[in-house]
Amino acid sequence: MNDLVIRNARVVDGAGGASFAADVAVKDGLISAIGAVAGTGRREIDAKGHVLAPGFIDIHTHYDPQICWDRMATPSLEHGVTTVVMGNCSLTLAPVRPEGRLKLIKMFEKIEDIKEATFDAAVPFTWESFADYLDHIRPGLGLNVGALVGHSALRFYVMGKESQDRVATDGEIAAMCALLEEAMAAGAMGLSTSYIDIDEDGRPVPSRLADMREKIALCKAMAKSGRGVLQTVPYFIDLEQQLANIEELGELSLASGVTCSIAPIIYSPVAPDAWKRSVAKLEEQRARGAKVYGQSMPRSFDLNIRLSETSFLLFGTPSWNAAMQVPMPDRVGAFGDAAARATLVEDASKTILPLMFGLRIGQTYSDANKPLEGRMLAEVAQEMGKALPDAMLDIALRDGLQTEFQLKGAIHANPDEVIQLLDNPLVHVGASDAGAHVSQFCGAGDTGDLLDLYVRQRGDITLERAVHRLTGELAQAWGLGERGLIKEGYAADLVIFDPDTIARGKEEFVSDFPGEARRYVCHAKGIDTVIVNGAIVREAGAYTDARAGVIV
Repeated sequence: MNDLVIRNARVVDGAGGASFAADVAVKDGLISAIGAVAGTGRREIDAKGHVLAPGFIDIHTHYDPQICWDRMATPSLEHGVTTVVMGNCSLTLAPVRPEGRLKLIKMFEKIEDIKEATFDAAVPFTWESFADYLDHIRPGLGLNVGALVGHSALRFYVMGKESQDRVATDGEIAAMCALLEEAMAAGAMGLSTSYIDIDEDGRPVPSRLADMREKIALCKAMAKSGRGVLQTVPYFIDLEQQLANIEELGELSLASGVTCSIAPIIYSPVAPDAWKRSVAKLEEQRARGAKVYGQSMPRSFDLNIRLSETSFLLFGTPSWNAAMQVPMPDRVGAFGDAAARATLVEDASKTILPLMFGLRIGQTYSDANKPLEGRMLAEVAQEMGKALPDAMLDIALRDGLQTEFQLKGAIHANPDEVIQLLDNPLVHVGASDAGAHVSQFCGAGDTGDLLDLYVRQRGDITLERAVHRLTGELAQAWGLGERGLIKEGYAADLVIFDPDTIARGKEEFVSDFPGEARRYVCHAKGIDTVIVNGAIVREAGAYTDARAGVIV
């Protein structure tokens, strides 16, 4: 008897071909039959009128800390994501020495917007090696996890503070390679690095000090396992440097045979042809025989600013950045100080003033601010007779700095341009950043964005093509083995959804993170059932007790 039989489904199998009507059976965590399945399963689901697809794959998340207390990686799983890849952008929580823990925490706090108090409350650091970290998170996983080893963590573990000062010696490179080989043997998926990130002191993260001999050696060490992906974030603030980063990835792929992935590649109206030049560079590297892909996301790069939280938009504005480092509630005093106001207004006018013209006032908390919800900050500032930064501070201070200022449609917001990235075979659907920047936006839900806007509303791509991009294509490129397809013998990672209603829900700001931290979440629409390795982990809008996820 099959453990589960899904009846009357419209099967979109992840291979890109036409959908078809069929039953699908599951036994012992694997797909056991496709077609007209005879006999009754221990559990049966009638999927009539719904799509049955492979579970979606998110190749760019930062759930490394969250997975320590939330084995479901919420809310990604409810959006049909059954496999997440974490450890991107050179950052992981292992390997780590006891004396190096604070450094990793501070880098995560600065780069990924995950607060130190959250680490203190819920990340135990009972491990040192990468293998020990995997052993810690493995029990009770609700979804599958692919874990990259962070180059900055690896470099800091071997070189300490000097990892941010100089290139590595031959002995240090050998030590890093040995650790990476051990991590790959323990189940790591690959290595992540960065060309742009800075630490809590504004210094380049350790991976940025690596030379080509170190990078080639690490890629070759990774390749000894017979698999491995190198992920990186480019120096995207300078197009010429980003193009050089892509070319370097081509060299690394040719030297080692590994697949390389660079994120993000996005459309910006400020540089409308930049993405085209990046794609052309990817094509150039592919013509040389290199396996180099970009990543792009379906959603517009929208975010929120709350002066009570963190904001990477304010990093480059000295007085605002300094005030954001002050603990709450003392921060109210830092922003409200009359003597400092002139400096705050002047600094903002020199740096983020153009962005401020795009800000809309979102959620407010005081009676005085309630009438302002939904209005453009620029209009309100004009009525107040004040400069934009001055008005923003006055409004925020009324709410104890909790006021939500929304920036929407500034970057990656033109669907006519974005779809050209989303349909390009050298650009994977990725770059979600789910699990990071949680007080500025929710990275989960790109699956709904793609299937809602670009399939149902606009009809730019077929449902079959979209599902292929979210499943089979990624599984093959990222070495996920027998996943990503509805095929006999493959892992039963499955999602049942209504193609007429599936969407990314509205963002909500909630208080559900350890350490009294808050985050944005969005809940899925139109997804009925999510199955991981044959176990139903979510149905009827609720999580079950099933925990069948594995390290992949």
